[in-house]
Amino acid sequence: MEKNNLEYLARLRKAMADNGIAATVISSTDPHQSELPPAHWRGREWLTGFQSENGTSGTAVVTADKALVWTDSRYFIQATQQLEGTGFSMMKDDGPDAVDLIDWLVEHLNQGDTVGIDGMTFSISYAQRLEQELSDNGMKLNDGFAQFDLIYPERPGRPLNKIFVHDENIVGRNVDQKVNDILQEVKAELANAVLISSLDDIAWATNLRAAGDIPFSPVYLAFLYLSPSQRVIFVDADKLTDEVTAHLKKYNFEIKPYDGVLDFVASLPKETRLLLDPQKTARGIYDKVGCTPVFGGDAIAKLKSIKNATMLANLATAMEKDGVALVKFFMLVEKEYPSGKLTELGLGKTLREIRLADKSCVDESFAPIVGWNEHAALPHYEATPETDVAIEGNGLLLVDSGGQYTYGTTDITRTIALGTPTEEQKHDFTLVMKGNIALDTIKFPAGTRGAQLDVLARQYLWNEGKAYFHGTGHGVGFFINCHEGPQSIRLNENPVALEPGMVTSNEPGLYLEGRYGIRCENLIACEPWQTTEFGPFLQFRTMTLFPFDLNLFDTSIMTPQEIEWVNSYHTEVRNRLTPLLTPEEAEWLAKKTAPLK
Repeated sequence: MEKNNLEYLARLRKAMADNGIAATVISSTDPHQSELPPAHWRGREWLTGFQSENGTSGTAVVTADKALVWTDSRYFIQATQQLEGTGFSMMKDDGPDAVDLIDWLVEHLNQGDTVGIDGMTFSISYAQRLEQELSDNGMKLNDGFAQFDLIYPERPGRPLNKIFVHDENIVGRNVDQKVNDILQEVKAELANAVLISSLDDIAWATNLRAAGDIPFSPVYLAFLYLSPSQRVIFVDADKLTDEVTAHLKKYNFEIKPYDGVLDFVASLPKETRLLLDPQKTARGIYDKVGCTPVFGGDAIAKLKSIKNATMLANLATAMEKDGVALVKFFMLVEKEYPSGKLTELGLGKTLREIRLADKSCVDESFAPIVGWNEHAALPHYEATPETDVAIEGNGLLLVDSGGQYTYGTTDITRTIALGTPTEEQKHDFTLVMKGNIALDTIKFPAGTRGAQLDVLARQYLWNEGKAYFHGTGHGVGFFINCHEGPQSIRLNENPVALEPGMVTSNEPGLYLEGRYGIRCENLIACEPWQTTEFGPFLQFRTMTLFPFDLNLFDTSIMTPQEIEWVNSYHTEVRNRLTPLLTPEEAEWLAKKTAPLK
């Protein structure tokens, strides 16, 4: 929406009044609870103007006289800027000034008022909490208020990109094996069928992918029903090729229309005990279920998170390909930097072109974050024509990027110095790297959770009164989503233990507003270490292959073990990548991986 163009906000308020809605809550997701939905469901971004290529986290509330957007601390600066002139104001979802959205509704509405939501874009869990809080205060929930069907005539249609088969030789497990694993977990949860809504779980279970349905994630729009006697996939027919249809028939799937899922769940026999994940299933689907619902399903995501030996071997290939692309990119940066012609936007486009030159790279795994100096201090900065700056003078360049290779998904952040770094920058960079190394090298007993390890990455910053507020590590999918659960490494408690085969990011950082930002990220795979009298212990294996900037290390605050870690890692990077490089590239890499003394 253009700034100062309030036509659609007024149209929404009229639709609310016509339907007896005192307040409407608008999500940022779709019927699959996707982190980054297709354009068809990005109405909240369209209406508010708070948006980016990578999507923005936020929930809007509109009343007769208020228009607000709740978002988290990653987006405070961006939201404040983008919401100016749109009729919307920002509300903080975290931090000391945070206001709970549902508490705000209860406080500002009157008894008897109705809150409207589109139940197909809210999870069962969220809608139930909202409904309970409203009911406790004499208010009602209408979960059939599909706002954008009423006010958004130019709304994009659902994507119809073609689906393709992901080579099962790369995956290392066929669909029958995966379905059997899923049904074992369904049985363990005292259910006899499951409806899967989350797109990454569906792509994983079916060994199918698509390019373009979800930006930067090769999943496809569908629902999946599984029971011991029936397999049904709900998908738009236009998305199917002969090869995909044959693949589905080979594994005994019935193919039904995408929109047919509601009538299907309504017609299930009463004796069906249908497993639904309340965090990933839309309230609108739950409303239609005609059998016995059973809440659960976490185990399915866990199955997906554990990569087998074939997948890890292929991910290593993806990392080599990504390392080669990054050598080409950073060589270009160093060569062109003195000219003053490099810009953040231009570098992002160049990096994409270099990665996608490899035919096995289907897409980036997210829009690259390329931040120069003060822009690098915004953890989720995304350059736009309005914010784009030239890379010139002395400073730090932060590049966070990744690729969706058929061999696996990559995600890497490097911070490099261009020109002469300050002693303060080198000191801060080394604090961040000390945390990265501490997490990378820890040995820990089986059953350990990410929250128990998170402080390892923060300790050196904390000791100097410094901090970062995002998580240290997120799970990473295998040619699926760059962000994948259920595991994480963050301060927030997460009951999921780290297990062999899980791939997680290791990305501590430091952000000094208006000055510079630093983040150092590798992907690490959890694997067995050894079994002692105290039981089995685990460790991490670094998967990412690209050097850290030798010019930014302050060895005076490093231990000999930390220096040895850097040298050992750089030796592996050089040995793995050199055979894949031109002589000029190999010479450059040799200099970048010289011993740190």
